Amino acid sequence: MRRIISTLCEIRKLQLTQTEAPAERLAEVENKFRWFDSQLSGIKATDTGSSLEEVMTSGDFTYAIGEFVQRLMLPAYTAKTFDFEQFVKPDTTPNFMEVTRYQRRAGLDDLEYVGEKGDVRPGSVVDATRRHYRVYRWEKQFDFSMEALVNDDLGYFSDMASEMGRAARRTLEKHVSNFLWNATTLARLVALGALYSTTGRLTTARISTARMAFNQRTDARGEPVAAALKYIVYHPGLVDTVATIQNSTLVPELATNAVNVVKGTFVGIEDPYCPGVAPNLPWYAMSDYRLNGITAFVLARRQGMPAPMILRKKS
Repeated sequence: MRRIISTLCEIRKLQLTQTEAPAERLAEVENKFRWFDSQLSGIKATDTGSSLEEVMTSGDFTYAIGEFVQRLMLPAYTAKTFDFEQFVKPDTTPNFMEVTRYQRRAGLDDLEYVGEKGDVRPGSVVDATRRHYRVYRWEKQFDFSMEALVNDDLGYFSDMASEMGRAARRTLEKHVSNFLWNATTLARLVALGALYSTTGRLTTARISTARMAFNQRTDARGEPVAAALKYIVYHPGLVDTVATIQNSTLVPELATNAVNVVKGTFVGIEDPYCPGVAPNLPWYAMSDYRLNGITAFVLARRQGMPAPMILRKKS
């Protein structure tokens, strides 16, 4: 237990250091943890145990274990293998009830010339598309070994906490990946036509074709949409293909001196959970919702829950 308290002390001091807390505050925290440790280490076999009872109850012990695991879990959770946050828009909901959001389909009318003493005609607004979604709980129970608790095995707690963080992050990444590559999503893109879907291997020419398709898209009023290609989400088997396209001055697929016009125009994002079989491995071209307001995917979380939480089993 003393090793856990020592680690918690270092974690807390690091947090305060990152927030530029004064030296007095750091010293105060260290003194409090040192006092806690001295109360634990001063217990002898002949003692009545009253000193320990004043310092920590059974409830405090379980809280300390939970806090220790929580702090070690978060770094593993933030370690990303699928960096989907770049193209998935975040949202929050107040609770677990269904929420309604509206997606704009077009902008406002153009302005019109008005002659001297002429009347100004009212403009119109294209109806927005209504979307519904809600937040669900994703949980799993993990048990700690009684032997590890008795042995005060700090390495065991550290490894278990990291594994729990990686499990939470992996679940989230798989959830987003399933939305990308499921049959319903792909069928809807195909139904929208050539400006929204294509088939074939990832090549420089096809990325160029996708860019031209993005540039030709229009809204519900028929006005051009500023939907520039920003991201390429690809199967793990296309890592070298993407690297070659991004670093080649000339078109890598052609034995000519044609200039590679797509070099440096997109950001590659590998999806390790993307299904596919060679040679036609799948890939996605995505725009940046921050620049044009086009929201392709939304990931909602419950308010106040930006990361996984450790909960003790109810008894």
